[in-house]
Amino acid sequence: MHEIMPRNKIDLPRFTCKIAPNITLIMANSTHQFQTEVRQLLDIVIHAFYSDREVFVRELVSNASDALEKLRLKQLTGTAIANPEQDLRITITADEENHTLTIADSGIGMTREEVVEYLGTIAHSGTKKFLEAMKETQSGPQDLIGQFGVGFYSAFMAADEVVVTTRSWQPEAQAVVWTSDGQDGYTLEDAPADTPRGTSILIKLKEDAHNFAQINTLRYIVGKYSNFVGFPIDCNGEHINTVQAIWMKNKKDVTNEEYEEFYKFIGHTDAAPLTWMHFSADAPIVLNSVLFVPQESPEALGFGRCEPNVSLYCHKVLIDSKPENLLPEWLRFLTGVVDSEDLPLNISREMLQDNSLLRRISGIITKRFIKHLETLAKDDADKYEKFWLQYSRFIKEGIVTSWEHKDALSKLLRFESTFTEPGKLTSFADYISRMKENQKDIYVLFGASRAQLEHSPYLDALKARGFEVCFFTDGGDQFVVDSLHKVEDKEVKSIDRANLELPPLECQPDRPGLDDAQAEKLTGWVSATFADAFSKVSVSDRVSSAPAIALQGEKDVSPEVRAYLKAMGQPVPENHPEIAFNPHSPIVQKLAELQAEDEELATLLAGQLVNTALLRAGMLEDPAKLADNSQALLEKLLNK
Repeated sequence: MHEIMPRNKIDLPRFTCKIAPNITLIMANSTHQFQTEVRQLLDIVIHAFYSDREVFVRELVSNASDALEKLRLKQLTGTAIANPEQDLRITITADEENHTLTIADSGIGMTREEVVEYLGTIAHSGTKKFLEAMKETQSGPQDLIGQFGVGFYSAFMAADEVVVTTRSWQPEAQAVVWTSDGQDGYTLEDAPADTPRGTSILIKLKEDAHNFAQINTLRYIVGKYSNFVGFPIDCNGEHINTVQAIWMKNKKDVTNEEYEEFYKFIGHTDAAPLTWMHFSADAPIVLNSVLFVPQESPEALGFGRCEPNVSLYCHKVLIDSKPENLLPEWLRFLTGVVDSEDLPLNISREMLQDNSLLRRISGIITKRFIKHLETLAKDDADKYEKFWLQYSRFIKEGIVTSWEHKDALSKLLRFESTFTEPGKLTSFADYISRMKENQKDIYVLFGASRAQLEHSPYLDALKARGFEVCFFTDGGDQFVVDSLHKVEDKEVKSIDRANLELPPLECQPDRPGLDDAQAEKLTGWVSATFADAFSKVSVSDRVSSAPAIALQGEKDVSPEVRAYLKAMGQPVPENHPEIAFNPHSPIVQKLAELQAEDEELATLLAGQLVNTALLRAGMLEDPAKLADNSQALLEKLLNK
């Protein structure tokens, strides 16, 4: 296939307008009429296939690049080639005064027979099949594009007339000129003998397309779609594609400086990237990609939700600068390029025909990027910590939203714990390596800050057993941890839950406290006094630094989830937490005495203890209850 054939990997329909018997392909001048079906098809191509006119420049530049690549391969075989001294390049000439645009290459060119075959014929059967399908569809031509490749014919969107002058690489071939207005047919005539090898496409622009003869417009279009074409592109004498497609190179051949310069070019920034991944694969899908992580998260800078900035290419030609579903939403912070020659593109390259293939590409790239972050964390902990401080919310979002990747992403989580110094982060892998022999679960605690959590009475029982507790202090962490359930076969359990099971203490401290009868009497009285408020009231060794703690029941909704439901205007279910009293607390022992001596004061004291426990647990729905109870308790004590 020559350079101005469409580049999509599909069979092309061909015109079968029959040439009259008295006209032969060797005639110097000839005129050919398009058949009715051909005119219908060209009308559809011109008016319906492409959503943006400017893509015709991309198509013609891509075809020129193909022609040059085919000639380069011919040269490698040592075959005799016409005008071997010509440079391999693409030349764009914009004539604003005469409203013309010329896109030329010094590539493989075409013979007269090839011009007729490739530019003048579309198979009758293919045309009829297409037109019949057009009648059957209810949603218009966009649903059918992809079945026929017509990249060259896109020129007629902007052209009153197209003139193709071409000379084949074969030294003895006659140069030829093909001219058509895309309406009735085309003419063929011999070109001058000194026509250089390659193909030149002259476009006489329509009145409403004169902007395509402006140099700035062409610079923009080539920069957008064709900047990484592998051959020089000159526009009115200026070399305009100066950046190489480094994603197509072996990463061993690309320097750090080249990666940084490429990132600055595509990211429109002066800052170097924090890290990058260069990835290539031949199976199951041919992929070449380079992805960059900016130094700072754009969302952390207060600019709102950032848009994905990874572009989709095919053979170094831009297909979509912002493709939907190329990568999962939580990877929207990345900047880069994904290039695949396996893409089954539609006729205009503006939509992917096979969404399942796009999902496969997404899965492959996502897994490799997660692996890249794992390697970064292992080999450069300081740089990974910088990444985590900027992008932790995206990783956590991935755990909640990408079920298939949550286990791998859990390895990337970082947090502080009771075993780390303030500000020092650790991981689940490190946590598991420090677990005690009699410890079977991973223990976590949620709160607003480490300082708050360090004084939590929930830690008492864990500290007594020498167990480490992970601190999670970011909004949304409850959803993240609830999504995990397990890490490396270890269950993740919040230590503020009533159903938390802990191994018995090896050595019970000998401390004064309530005996069994006193404890039973106290808990029974509190249950009756605060009827229906708590699912259970007990005494427990789980607390030693406070008089009482509130524990979430098995069916209770966590404070963070409750806050989310409220913010979304959703109904919030009632909680019935458990209250566990510290039997060794002097306050609790005094409460047990007051129960019989002064029930009114005992009720106020019990209310103070349980409301304080609920407040510390984030489960006190109305803080005014604690304030009112405190005031009443003080008044009672002052009046005694």
